Amino acid sequence: MILREATPDDAPAIAAVWNPIVRDTVITFWPTERSEAEITALVRDRQAAGHAFLVAETGGQVAGFATYSQFRAGGGYAHSMEHTIHAAPDHRGRGLGRLLLGAVEGHARARGHRLMIGAITGSNAASIAFHSAMGYAEWGRVPAVGWKFDRFHDLVLMGKDLRA
Repeated sequence: MILREATPDDAPAIAAVWNPIVRDTVITFWPTERSEAEITALVRDRQAAGHAFLVAETGGQVAGFATYSQFRAGGGYAHSMEHTIHAAPDHRGRGLGRLLLGAVEGHARARGHRLMIGAITGSNAASIAFHSAMGYAEWGRVPAVGWKFDRFHDLVLMGKDLRA
């Protein structure tokens, strides 16, 4: 497994991992698939802001990706980050999530950020368990905040102090 910074050339492979999740699940509340141009811009914008956008590659194929950005806009939140991590279905349950999350945490920690937050769909028990195993605690639950597939979904905020 190779972990490296994403490049704009990775946009099609990132889309291949991300878009089925967007299209077919409530793991994200994002309503439409991400275009390669959107992903390219996101990679550039995150990296220009000093945040990581990483891909995990095995056998020359992108198996997953991770990125983070500021949790909310404004200077008061400058040290509170929120991550996004997704793995291709055939690479789940093999430690890839641990590798990716550890890498974005380390990147954020090295840049002086204090908190890492995961925003997780309330029905995504696997992600909640994963974050708990990675040292995250539930910091809040927002009922019926997300709308997808003609119904409302809860959002669980889990966080970790990167100084611990």
